[in-house]
Amino acid sequence: MTGADGVVPDDLAARVKAYADELVAFRRDLHAHPELSWAEVRTTRLLKERLVEAGLDPRVLPGGTGLTCDVGSGDRVVGLRADIDALPIVDGKDVPYASTVAGVCHACGHDVHASMVLGAGLVLADLAREGGLPGRVRLILQPAEESSRSGASAVIEAGGAQDLERIFTLHCDPRTTVGQVGLRAGAITGSADHLHVRLTGPGGHTARPHLTADLVYALGRVITELPGALSRRVDPRASLSVVWGRVAAGRAANAIPHTGEVEGTVRCLDSGAWLDAPALVEELVLAIVAPYGVQAEVTYTRNVPPVENEAGSVEILTAAVRAVEGPDALVGTEQSLGGEDFAWYLRSVPGALARLGVCPPGVPEPDRLDLHQGLFDVDERAIPVGVRVLVAGALLSFA
Repeated sequence: MTGADGVVPDDLAARVKAYADELVAFRRDLHAHPELSWAEVRTTRLLKERLVEAGLDPRVLPGGTGLTCDVGSGDRVVGLRADIDALPIVDGKDVPYASTVAGVCHACGHDVHASMVLGAGLVLADLAREGGLPGRVRLILQPAEESSRSGASAVIEAGGAQDLERIFTLHCDPRTTVGQVGLRAGAITGSADHLHVRLTGPGGHTARPHLTADLVYALGRVITELPGALSRRVDPRASLSVVWGRVAAGRAANAIPHTGEVEGTVRCLDSGAWLDAPALVEELVLAIVAPYGVQAEVTYTRNVPPVENEAGSVEILTAAVRAVEGPDALVGTEQSLGGEDFAWYLRSVPGALARLGVCPPGVPEPDRLDLHQGLFDVDERAIPVGVRVLVAGALLSFA
């Protein structure tokens, strides 16, 4: 029943293989019928029906999309989380399972994530019936990862993270070859907050800026000086950065407008810097515009903190990958400033996010597509890899 480690079944690969074709078909169904954040009704229904068929008792979240489902019994609980929402992106692939929903696509691999956690649940349910599951595993099929109104927060508010000892998730990585898993301790993804700065002044003629307040000039100083000022006030290892995405001011070339605004994102890899960022950003903006006679309104909106992998959880996933895929499957992985709301779970529960290779072998580096593109697809051989790693990670957590 169990391998040399006394925990992971010798026949785990065979157990996963028994569900492999079903899981690929399930993933393709989700891919063809993507649903945006907070609208994952069909996806939730399909997941619930399959878990019920497996003899489990899934619970849909209060908002009507997403669910949690406990497998096994006992006081020790380990979480396996997947996100299930799609993106407002046109699917540009010529495949039989291309999106049938105009302008919506699983361009980030959440269809794969959901299929892997479902598969892990099916395998773990079989083990539980045979007495081979020494604790309780909570499947978390989470809505709205792509929404600023985080689905992770909704899971936590509904008690979905209560009593968890650890939590794991896998994220598709199109830069990594199928069969490989990327791991690192500490920060692996960055925070992603929203910043809006609005300046107001009396306006006036561009011929006489000294008689009014040159709002556009002041706005330009905010755009150019704030990123540099932050780099001198925060430890550079925190990678705190502001990147602007929108600026608007005025409509006439010879008139200084009375309002202007700029919007962007604030990202970093350090929780301490993330916590301090709102007050520091406001302080610096006010100091930058003070000489120009304009008023500044700073709106700083939290989105997600950095994902900071706990070292012990990384060790467990490392052991899991070695046990089921072999040592050559382990690869390092770079930090990213992209946001991931899995970070909210890690504020109170030890855990880790690993990157799952989904790129077919032999694809040159320049041709490897990034996430959030309409041509994004995966090598579906990654699905059973992910299931094996998730199951082994859960089992080893109880060792």
